[in-house]
Amino acid sequence: MTNTEVLGLDGEPGIFKARLRQQPRFVDLSKCTSWGECSKVCPIELPNEYDEGLASRKAAYKRYPQAIPGGYAITKRGNAPCRVTCPAHVSVQGYIALINAQKYSEAVELFKKDHPFPGVCGRVCHHPCEAACTRQSVDDPLAIMNLHRFLADWDRKSGRPFIPRKKESKPEKVAIIGAGPAGLTCAYFLAMEGYPVTVFEKLPVLGGMLTVGIPAYRLPRTIIEAEIQTIRDLGVEFKTGVEIGKDFTIGQLRRQGYKAFFLGIGSQVCKALGIEGEELEGVYPGLDFLREVNLGHKIKLGDRVAVVGGGNVAMDAVRTARRTGSAHPFIIYRRSLEEMPANAEEIEECQAEGIEIMTLTNPVRVIAEAGRVKAIECIRMALGAPDQSGRRRPEPIAGSEFLIEVDAVIPAIGQESDWACLTEECACALTAWGTLQVDPLTLQSNDPDIFAGGDAVSGPRTVVEAIGAGKEAALSMDRFLQGLDLRQGRPAQWEGVMDVPLEGVIPQARARVSHAPADQRIQNFNEVQLGYRESDTRQEASRCLKCGVCSECYQCLEVCLAQAIDHNQTVVEREIEVGSVVLATGSRPYDPSPLEGLYQYRRNPNVLTSLEFERILSASGPTQGHLIRPSDGKEPQKIAWLQCIGSRDTDHCGNSYCSSVCCMYAIKDAMMAKEHAKGDLDCTIFNMDIRTFGKDYEKYYLRARDKAGVRFIKARVHSLDEIAEEGDLYLRYADENGQIHEESFDLIILSVGLQVPESSKELARRLSLDLDQYGFVKTPTFAPIETSRPGVYACGVFQGPKDIPGSVTEASAAACLAGIKLADVRNGGCPMWFTPDKTCFPAARILWKS
Repeated sequence: MTNTEVLGLDGEPGIFKARLRQQPRFVDLSKCTSWGECSKVCPIELPNEYDEGLASRKAAYKRYPQAIPGGYAITKRGNAPCRVTCPAHVSVQGYIALINAQKYSEAVELFKKDHPFPGVCGRVCHHPCEAACTRQSVDDPLAIMNLHRFLADWDRKSGRPFIPRKKESKPEKVAIIGAGPAGLTCAYFLAMEGYPVTVFEKLPVLGGMLTVGIPAYRLPRTIIEAEIQTIRDLGVEFKTGVEIGKDFTIGQLRRQGYKAFFLGIGSQVCKALGIEGEELEGVYPGLDFLREVNLGHKIKLGDRVAVVGGGNVAMDAVRTARRTGSAHPFIIYRRSLEEMPANAEEIEECQAEGIEIMTLTNPVRVIAEAGRVKAIECIRMALGAPDQSGRRRPEPIAGSEFLIEVDAVIPAIGQESDWACLTEECACALTAWGTLQVDPLTLQSNDPDIFAGGDAVSGPRTVVEAIGAGKEAALSMDRFLQGLDLRQGRPAQWEGVMDVPLEGVIPQARARVSHAPADQRIQNFNEVQLGYRESDTRQEASRCLKCGVCSECYQCLEVCLAQAIDHNQTVVEREIEVGSVVLATGSRPYDPSPLEGLYQYRRNPNVLTSLEFERILSASGPTQGHLIRPSDGKEPQKIAWLQCIGSRDTDHCGNSYCSSVCCMYAIKDAMMAKEHAKGDLDCTIFNMDIRTFGKDYEKYYLRARDKAGVRFIKARVHSLDEIAEEGDLYLRYADENGQIHEESFDLIILSVGLQVPESSKELARRLSLDLDQYGFVKTPTFAPIETSRPGVYACGVFQGPKDIPGSVTEASAAACLAGIKLADVRNGGCPMWFTPDKTCFPAARILWKS
């Protein structure tokens, strides 16, 4: 069982119960043919642990050609925070990885798998994904919104816009009431499922608030139309200028054969200010004003226009007033600038256009002259204690009233839904907040065939939240129509990765978006933000930290003919009965990074550990066995080995033991390096002494010294410095007589010792085993395989430093001892275990932990 750890061990020898946890590999080994197409298309590059980080591998990988088992695996850390916080759960890291691979078409397809409006949300999304981006712990969050805007624009200009594949047609007709972002999204996903969908819209245009509520300088109509056209291409029928409750009812649609309904009527009724005079001529509710302008109607406001509110509607209204001819429109907001709910970009652009924002100011009444607005009376505010929203409550300052002469007032303090459309045929109920009452998980109303989402349920929210609701409602409606459980597997468990390593991440400036000049843009409704060029996009995408490792781009699913990829695999915990336990968890090389000041490891690429150097010598390694140094690819002429790094050293690492293998593998690597070198290679091993553990190892040492010309110098290296111009390394050392020598080398190899990994120490604690001061398992002198717990045996380096032959001998001994516990049941009448291929074996078994 690969990817498996032991959580605990209960019972007695011969009748142990081992608790195991197996991490998913996201590849079905019973299907995987090791063809490797998944790795070829994977866009995620990672340091290859097998090559000690000197080369890269893909997130979909096979550790090495001879790996057992022979299938592939996919490295995942978890869900990227950007995907978790997106209401539509778009695979953000996935499409960014595809951008980095310049696979723009595949990136568009991936985005539209979860979200139909990359161009719309690339302009007006409030991008919660960016607020969750791990990159902000280093510098600035990724410009995620601008990246998928680029994809949408690229797709639109390509002349071959992506249209999702539809499933086989289904007979059940579905009606969508309202062609806003929630309704359109619901229609999009139901159409992909094969349903015949009709969308009913009371306005003469499609898009809802996208079209009539957001000005064209933020969201051009061509963008909305292009993305609605994709929904048309999926077969969705649209009927405009028809209003539910007047032109048709739910009951009539039921009689026409519609089997399910989605209410996405939005919140398009403006809330009143509740002050004297707001019914006067010259007072225009914010949404009404925007709708009229966006439908092409002309409204003359005059020069001085007071817009009341601090949200996006207020920003849109005041900037629209500026573009329709008002010389001095301004904002009145009762809180501080920092507490304005409008997007930061909108506030900045508003100020850049010379529009005044009066904060800590609240209107008291509208004053008229001849029945028309003449002035607005306001009062100064001060911030008090926080309210339910967490923001400090604004409180009026007594006696601070003042007048502002105005030509018009635009209230923009919020919206609500108009439910006059619901007739007695509907059993739907409203909440105390005036929104439709639905199941928060399934979005099903009191009428089983009626579902709802978006602002009609949540109250005024954002575009992407409405899109997320439409997507969830489509899933519920599909299950409802197929007679399935609406709640099964919901809500999906979305947890963002928190432990993303940031060490070594180089700060990089976020790519800036260019804007149309402020003095020019206020004269028209042309788009203000101009988006990214391709070079900007690639620069910004390169900043992604790959939080989830696997980006979930799903390219592997497309190319795996064996259908072995399974991204839905989860952690599996089980309990098995075993007779004995053998621990052969091995060791890890000492990491010399803490000694960087002494040996320049990590700082200088020409300082390598012995294991890293061995990978360079390997024909399957990062250089295919060519002996070159990492800094410049040149062949080294002089190489030095420094012995006892991480062993026999109480001053720097505290490991006073000898690791047993360092001397011999330094000699072996020196001999191999000479064989790989094209010319005469100078190999020098600096040591305290040479310990030749093993049969005939002394002869090998003498052959290296006397015949191969490997130099052995008994010395501790005093210091190591870099020759900056050449990348060489300069050593100062004292010989046995105390004389100081200086010498330069092309490569320095640190012969690092062996030590017990923290994971092995933790395993020992779980199994209640005694460890020595260095983390090795304590074993009796005359019973070196037995641990402090009967029935649990240790072999190899976990028991103490040793070479391969010693480890093999101990493994044989451990197998013998473990087998004793099974002797009583061997060929006996004990319970039998059966594998899927009907192979049977005794219930008592040996658990090897490696």
